Amino acid sequence: MARTTRLVRFAGGLIAGAIVLSGCSNGSEGSNAESSPTTGSSASDAAVHNDADVTFVQGMLPHHEGALRMAQLADGRASDPRVIDLADRIEAAQGPEIETMTGWLEEWGEPLPEDDMGGMDHGSGGMDMEGMDMEGMDMEGMSEADMTALDSASGAEFDRMFLEMMIPHHRGAVDMAETEIADGANPDAIDMAREIVESQTAEIEEMQTLLSELGG
Repeated sequence: MARTTRLVRFAGGLIAGAIVLSGCSNGSEGSNAESSPTTGSSASDAAVHNDADVTFVQGMLPHHEGALRMAQLADGRASDPRVIDLADRIEAAQGPEIETMTGWLEEWGEPLPEDDMGGMDHGSGGMDMEGMDMEGMDMEGMSEADMTALDSASGAEFDRMFLEMMIPHHRGAVDMAETEIADGANPDAIDMAREIVESQTAEIEEMQTLLSELGG
């Protein structure tokens, strides 16, 4: 009788052990199954975009190019150190954003706005703004004649013209960015739009103050 009891207990232990092992195995497989989709979702989130994202990037690229062209004209023409500093900051901020937005369009499989960018070479790291065709660009009312006049100006005249042209240009960028924040789907593009609204709104206020002090 004692021997029978020991056999029953031994068999019961084997069964319990098998159940525990089976549970561990299934739990491990379940964990892996849950982690895989998370990784996939994270990768796909970076590429998700909608028409509003594409419109924002394709419109902001030539808009930034125009701002860079104006900022680069300040070298050797502007006289007020505050205007020179502002132009340097615009160039430092918008140059990298151009590279980032170009990468997004390539990642999304969307076309670059080549017709509006005057044959810009984004791969070289440098940009020949002087040869850029301004026709068709949304420069917030600025014409090629305006750019030619700015190119020909210097000193206090350049400072005033630069501010008078850059203020509405910044306002146009803020409007485009606010539309992206409301309608876009790509998290990175929306984040950039928020940064544009914040930074360029502050620069508009700065330029208005400068213009007032310069008698504009």
